[in-house]
Amino acid sequence: MSRRLVNLTLDTLEDLPRPCRQCVYWELDPVSAERACATGDPGLEKEAWVSQTLLEWGSCGKLIYVDGMPAGFVMYAPPAYVPRSMAFPTSPVSADAALLMTAHVVASFAGGGLGRMLVQGVARDLTKRGVKAIEAFGDAKFGEAEDEQQVGCVAPVDFFLSVGFKTVRPHPRYPRLRLELRTALSWKSDVEYALEKLLGSMSPETLLRPVRPATATRSAEG
Repeated sequence: MSRRLVNLTLDTLEDLPRPCRQCVYWELDPVSAERACATGDPGLEKEAWVSQTLLEWGSCGKLIYVDGMPAGFVMYAPPAYVPRSMAFPTSPVSADAALLMTAHVVASFAGGGLGRMLVQGVARDLTKRGVKAIEAFGDAKFGEAEDEQQVGCVAPVDFFLSVGFKTVRPHPRYPRLRLELRTALSWKSDVEYALEKLLGSMSPETLLRPVRPATATRSAEG
């Protein structure tokens, strides 16, 4: 099974799940988002947001493919690019952090460590750009909400906790969580872990012993 992590671009944007491709929950303020969904083209608005963010700030998302199939994605940006971020009771995002807006793994690929791989990809990217941490708003009641607009837009708290985030501002519904990038970069990838486990099952003598050519035997003289 091959797994490939790529940047979100205007081309790969088309590989987002259709509901996410048409969603502008994060990209617009609440009033503008409602207007776009009612009378405009939210897909076009999302494309415009991605285009502007790529031009002005740089990479703002990651997608992961499993055997060539889109299996999950994350989106992130400075909070100044995310109008919705100020609508949460636990805002604002810390000045030294980028906001992880949303994260999604396709149900058929859940449980395979893809969420962690996505977050680690974000961590590598942001570290190169001098960002110290990632913050996110989690939904403590994910799946219980009656407001269908928010289903999937705010990732569950449990997801963030499972990939290393810590709560920095509690709230019964929307706590704010934080991941220090130096912590994220200390993780081992699944491949490294598997290799380490394989090598750990072999003795040092087996790993280091040189292969010796067979010794020729001389016939006894009679």
